[in-house]
Amino acid sequence: MSKGKRNPKLDPYFHKLKQWKEEFGLLREIALDCGLTEDFKWMHPCYTFENKNIVLIHGFKNYCALLFHKGALLKDPYGILVRQTEHVQLARQIRFANVQEIDQMRPVLKTYIEEAVEVEKTGLQGNVQKNVEHPIPEELQKKFTEVPGLKTAFEALTPGRQRAYILHFSAPKQAKTREARIEKYIPHILSGKGLND
Repeated sequence: MSKGKRNPKLDPYFHKLKQWKEEFGLLREIALDCGLTEDFKWMHPCYTFENKNIVLIHGFKNYCALLFHKGALLKDPYGILVRQTEHVQLARQIRFANVQEIDQMRPVLKTYIEEAVEVEKTGLQGNVQKNVEHPIPEELQKKFTEVPGLKTAFEALTPGRQRAYILHFSAPKQAKTREARIEKYIPHILSGKGLND
């Protein structure tokens, strides 16, 4: 497999990283060594093959990860793919706590990336549930009547953004916690932003 092309537009992103800088740099190198094309999607470095998303690099407080967009379709002989939440359908992560873990796993990561490319070449699709309905929490319904333009702004969001908000708002058991979450994100919704924008 030929080496992928580094996208110079992403260099500033990698240079200004404060957390996971070495880890992201090594994951970038591994993805490019697998011949993938470097892009920037969903505010993260994303690596594609023939315009199909293969892996994305992202970081969290306690770990960074290589996210395989169709990870559920990979064989996973090492049992290292993690489903981020119960609502994620096909994507799976491989998580890392430090650069040494990534370096030790380099051959394994390349094998997984190559398999992910093969999945795309064959056109394999997973069983994705379409339009799973999630009820709008009562507290959000109430805010729709109280806050002018909120319902219109919410309905103008993409279905994925609406779903993310609904799941986030519905998660707490206590009503006051649900209300606090909704209050916090009203400005985001009114400005057309998603939960993580």
